[in-house]
Amino acid sequence: MKFTLDWLNHYVDTDGHTADQLAEYLTMLGLEVDAVSPLHQELAPLKTARIISAQPHPDADKLTLCEVAVGDEILQIVCGAPNARSGLNTVVALPGTTLPGEMKIKKSKVRGVESCGMLCSERELALSDSHTGIMELPEGTAHGQSFITALGLEDTMIEVDLTPNRPDCASVIGIAREIAGKLQRPLRLPVEGARVDHTSRSFSVDVESSELCPRYAARLVTGIKIGPSPMWLRNRLTSIGLRPINNVVDITNFVMMEYGQPLHAFDFDNLKGGKIIVRSPKDGETTFTTLDGVERKLSPEMLLICDGDRPVALAGIMGGMNSEVTEDTTTVLLESACFNPVSIRKTARRLGLATDASYRFERGVDPDGVCNAMDRAVQLLSELADGTAEDAGRDVYLGRLPMKTLTLRVSRTCSLLGIDLHAATITTLLQSIGFLCKPKDDDTLWVRIPTYRVDIDREADLIEEVARLHGYGNIPVTLPQVSLSYPEQDQGRIKRTTITRLLTGIGFSEAINYSFSNDKYLDLLQLASDDDRRHTVRLLNPLSEEQGVLRTSLLPGLLENVDRNIRFQKTEVKLFELGKVFTDIGAATQPIERNRLAGILCGNRHGYASPLHFKENKVDFLDAKGAVEFILGQMRLNLPAGPTRIDFQLPGPDGREPFVVPGETLQVRHAETVLGSLGRIRPEILRSFDIKLDVFYFDLDFDALCNLVAAPKSFTALPVYPSVKRDIALVIPGSIAAGDLVNAIRTSRDALIEDVTIFDVYQGKTIQKGYKSVAISVTYRSSTKTLTEKNVEKSNRKIVDLLTEKFGASLRDA
Repeated sequence: MKFTLDWLNHYVDTDGHTADQLAEYLTMLGLEVDAVSPLHQELAPLKTARIISAQPHPDADKLTLCEVAVGDEILQIVCGAPNARSGLNTVVALPGTTLPGEMKIKKSKVRGVESCGMLCSERELALSDSHTGIMELPEGTAHGQSFITALGLEDTMIEVDLTPNRPDCASVIGIAREIAGKLQRPLRLPVEGARVDHTSRSFSVDVESSELCPRYAARLVTGIKIGPSPMWLRNRLTSIGLRPINNVVDITNFVMMEYGQPLHAFDFDNLKGGKIIVRSPKDGETTFTTLDGVERKLSPEMLLICDGDRPVALAGIMGGMNSEVTEDTTTVLLESACFNPVSIRKTARRLGLATDASYRFERGVDPDGVCNAMDRAVQLLSELADGTAEDAGRDVYLGRLPMKTLTLRVSRTCSLLGIDLHAATITTLLQSIGFLCKPKDDDTLWVRIPTYRVDIDREADLIEEVARLHGYGNIPVTLPQVSLSYPEQDQGRIKRTTITRLLTGIGFSEAINYSFSNDKYLDLLQLASDDDRRHTVRLLNPLSEEQGVLRTSLLPGLLENVDRNIRFQKTEVKLFELGKVFTDIGAATQPIERNRLAGILCGNRHGYASPLHFKENKVDFLDAKGAVEFILGQMRLNLPAGPTRIDFQLPGPDGREPFVVPGETLQVRHAETVLGSLGRIRPEILRSFDIKLDVFYFDLDFDALCNLVAAPKSFTALPVYPSVKRDIALVIPGSIAAGDLVNAIRTSRDALIEDVTIFDVYQGKTIQKGYKSVAISVTYRSSTKTLTEKNVEKSNRKIVDLLTEKFGASLRDA
């Protein structure tokens, strides 16, 4: 939106404020100013002049030799304009002046006669397209003064970048209203509260859709004399980049920029039947030629302005050539309307035709301002085109909406803005930009929203208006109260990050697979029972058939990863994944999501192929168990006793996973809770994944592990006294797990026991059938003294007695 400072001063007094200050005010009001540019600076060197005498050039029939007075100087200038005559006030470019278009003026000889300058036309000064003669200044214009001062061209153009929600500011009056509110000065309007008799018999108006055209008003003006506009009007238009055409068209453009209401003037004599019909295209109406001479393709959703026979304008965008105002026009039908913004936007985009009118209609014009703008245009047509407007007109207002009202709480306003404002102050601020405010109670105002403010919908919008007008700079700046305490961190996330880092540190690589899975994996892992399928979460709109369910286990994805690695000749694979699995618990609730930690091991234990002269060292069951023990150790959950004790147990027939090798699997348990399992996957199941190597796995309920209470961290000084080791070889029944012996020793609470390890399990010829030999190494140490043989023997005897009594063990003979 462009306007000038002089133009703005016609509606609000800005004395005492420079253009830069006003630009700062507008920016702080939310209307960003893009440019502040002094106008016509290139014309500043030009002077007014008076032709004293004009004689024919001695050597040229079409040239005139003029004596020109410029202040105290009398200059001789050769001129070719037909209107050069004695007594004419005009404008002169003296030698050294550069005109628009980089035309440099200097002394020269024209047909042998010296010429000391140039008398200029309006086109040479880039003020209009007129080039019929030199520019004629009003009688009484003093010569020798600055041309732009004499004609009032000294002005400043301000350009504002409007947001789509502020169509009210797409006019000079809209900008003036904002400045008036900021400066708390009255707004002067050329026309306000216009009322027109709606009973004209000279023409009729029919609107077929009040939704597409809420309001359509028209006035008939007769006796029009088409001609150039006066200098002040042309200057207004050229200062904002519009080209003057003739007085009628210039008036409609001027009022559009003044009020923000687009207007259109039809040559009434070219309208068939004296009718205006606002409608959509009929069958057979496929094209329409607009004022720019381009034939436009019509579509059924477009809105047309038609006479009794044919379309004469694209509603809200551009008129047609069949009804344009020409030099022969004497009667004008003036249109002022309000159209549906969405309809105009769609039509403009479809046709690729953007105009100043469509720009405003797309954003929404004020329906209550339609007649004010039309009355202003009629006023100017009477003054500048000798027109006579009929007293009666037409105003079809079928889309009238009730006035929008809101309530504004004073306490809420003060709370959000952080300042104390009284109801009277808020009322003054809002009324300064056209809002009507009345007190509802001590804390509430009743506010009526003017129709030109389409962006105000709720109380918060009104509070924003108060903040704008009060001034953002007047709202104190305060720092937010931020607690300096260390924020509580998600312990589960910390544990996930830690376990991921530690597992990668011992040779594992992390895998991240899709949560979407294939239903076939239930069959491949032999988990296809009715119960398993009932708890499977199926997607209503899967990306593909291969991703139709949410995974219930991490193992299928890891096995697919193993297969892919083997296909790329990478046979040493150690992968883990920490992710969610999903269990359906009914259609009425969301599925249960649990975090699980699973790992896969296959190939060489050390992760690289051994040379031919070294024996390959394949991973086995103990590698998987060791990885689980490592995880439990890092989470400080593998204490030998207490509430966090975790055991590895052989599962019963009902508790064993169907995809593992019997006898090569363990359950990880805490009391009666199963935390996971580990073992070797059955070869026939691996073959269904195209895997021909032995694969070991572990699968843990990570959420359950995180919920267990970890042992607190503690510091123990390095031992000062030496340790003593004793080995115990026992024969026990084969059904007893060797780990149970270790746990029994650790829970014996002997103060001297520091560590217990199993270093041999043997079954063979020298051992009775159904029994096995277990060799245990016990480390003894005291923190207060050096142990004697007597001390160690006493503790060792207690351990042997404990194991023989509890497990029916006997010492093994050498």
